[in-house]
Amino acid sequence: MTKLFGHVALGFTFSSLGLWRLFNNIKLHSLHPNSFTSPPWFPSKIIRHIELFSLMAVSSIFIASDLYWGFRIPLHNSDLIIPLNRVRHFEHATISLNFFTYAAFAIILDKIGSKAHYALTLFLEAIAFGQELLLIHFHSADHKGVESQYHLLLQIILLVSLITTLMTIGHPQNFLLSFVRSTSITFNGVWLIVTGFMLWTPALIPKGCFINLEEEHQVVRCLGDEDLLRAKSLVNLQFSWFLIAITVFSVSSYLVLDKIYDEKLDYSTLS
Repeated sequence: MTKLFGHVALGFTFSSLGLWRLFNNIKLHSLHPNSFTSPPWFPSKIIRHIELFSLMAVSSIFIASDLYWGFRIPLHNSDLIIPLNRVRHFEHATISLNFFTYAAFAIILDKIGSKAHYALTLFLEAIAFGQELLLIHFHSADHKGVESQYHLLLQIILLVSLITTLMTIGHPQNFLLSFVRSTSITFNGVWLIVTGFMLWTPALIPKGCFINLEEEHQVVRCLGDEDLLRAKSLVNLQFSWFLIAITVFSVSSYLVLDKIYDEKLDYSTLS
């Protein structure tokens, strides 16, 4: 799976998941402001576990794809040592495996009706975010180039998702926690999409930088330190602009949806 398609596909998955949770949390809080409790995931009327099944399906595709690219060329040593240029594929597969594990156990915990299913489900999701944060931080890819700046800023988003998920275990009725958690998951997906397009679309590469093929991987390199510093500064500006856009979108969505569901609640009460 190419880097562009992989980042965009994974980003679309996370942004869809975040939007699904964001809108449902707003709806639930608008209809039940006094008894609001944010669930770890939201069931669907058509298929109860469709959110979790979708996450498992996407994770399975990414695991299979990364393992394929990891073993694409036969290893030329008898002890099956994984070359450095293929380690990243196994890192990506491991991240997907953890989200698959979270979704699978979330379904099992829901079906058996465990007393601690709420806390355990959130704990499993926090583990998935924590491991993603760990592997992105210690990623085997370049830690000095433009790509590293995108990964560095992604870690901030993942840290917010991790912290809010853990805090929700002890404060399930706090709407702000669920709101920020859902927004951070959305931002996670959007930033992955931006990373994919900005790093592996030649027309979008900053001036003074270029795409270079190194050990089977396309890497963005810059001609000099000044060009690299300028490129990283542009990444920081992109992050800031998208942060503002996501914030405006999330708060505006709350204002619009809260008004819609509040009017429906008033009408049903009068009826």
